[in-house]
Amino acid sequence: MDLRVFILAISTITVGLVELIVGGILPIIADDLNVSIGTAGQLISVYALVFAIAGPVLLSLTAKIERKKLYLVTMAIFFAGNIMTFFSPTFTFVMIARVITATSAALLIVLSLTIAAKIVEAPKRAKAISYIVMGISSSLVLGVPLGILITNAFGWRSVFLGIAILSVCSFIFVSIFLGKIPMSEVQPLSEQIKSLANKKIVFAHLATMFMLAGHYMVYAYLTPFLETNLNLNQYWISICYFLFGIAAVAGGAFGGNLAGWVGSKKSILIIIGSFALVLFLLPYSTFSFPFFIVIMMIWGALSWALAPPQQDYIIQTDPVSSDIHQSLNNSALQVGIALGSGIGAVVLGHTESVTSTATVGGGVVVIAFICAVVSISMATGKARRTREAQADY
Repeated sequence: MDLRVFILAISTITVGLVELIVGGILPIIADDLNVSIGTAGQLISVYALVFAIAGPVLLSLTAKIERKKLYLVTMAIFFAGNIMTFFSPTFTFVMIARVITATSAALLIVLSLTIAAKIVEAPKRAKAISYIVMGISSSLVLGVPLGILITNAFGWRSVFLGIAILSVCSFIFVSIFLGKIPMSEVQPLSEQIKSLANKKIVFAHLATMFMLAGHYMVYAYLTPFLETNLNLNQYWISICYFLFGIAAVAGGAFGGNLAGWVGSKKSILIIIGSFALVLFLLPYSTFSFPFFIVIMMIWGALSWALAPPQQDYIIQTDPVSSDIHQSLNNSALQVGIALGSGIGAVVLGHTESVTSTATVGGGVVVIAFICAVVSISMATGKARRTREAQADY
């Protein structure tokens, strides 16, 4: 694979760490800044909200800027946001810094996806995207334990100083190895707005959103699930998270390779359908810890396997507007994370059973499968217009 793709993937890991790395250290942050844990939790929710909105909006506003230059400028802003977090004396300043990092991270991740897709040949596109997805998934999944480890050793602020240093390294490598990236055709804003009405891609975005929602209904409450159903202590729970993280990172590569073998459309249906079955099976796998580990790792791999074929499918469906739709798909992912966590909390409140989140989560993924089938079964705009013209003739 092209060295430039690996550099972009490493940069994506650095950028992705910021989002959930605070999850495991919220009590420490709250205590240091003299706020409640609930208030500190807004550092995650506000980040996700800003991230979801900023990606497509900034991609549209910066369409005329050369991609490498834009990447470097945005990475510099990301660096500044993390330095601001390190020195912030109050919660308000930390929140402002989170908004800055969320805004810049949203643009950096979608730029990594779109640039990776452009600098390789079409047959290797899904695989290139899979490396970027591996970067995103590894940072989101491994960020929490990494944040806890660094905080215990050096304090919570050092987490953001470390990310700032890593961003400098990414800046240097991108500036050296990445050449100028030709800009895609720039559509007028009115045309970009019209592209958002493409029902075929809208249902693809919904498939992403509902799959991640079903996933996070379970993953957000994995610790109580393990405690309740397997009676695991913190040591073994940490082992489970570590194994899940390894599987999730590998899942990104699996999704890219699968798309190369059977095509993006079939891959999407295989991954979402299998994911639903695994979630339904999960509560019944706890009779044996080794068997549960196997099922859990399959779950972890499938959780991030969808992105490469989905991004490739979006590019194939609407090449002209693919950049904006790749960004929107990433936003759909963020909305799915927030939605799944919220629905999971409601399910727990009504059933008082953490096991039920897997069953309901599987049902939500079935909705994702239906959305994917609807999207794939729709004709593209060009094909539809051709058939209509033939019918008129």
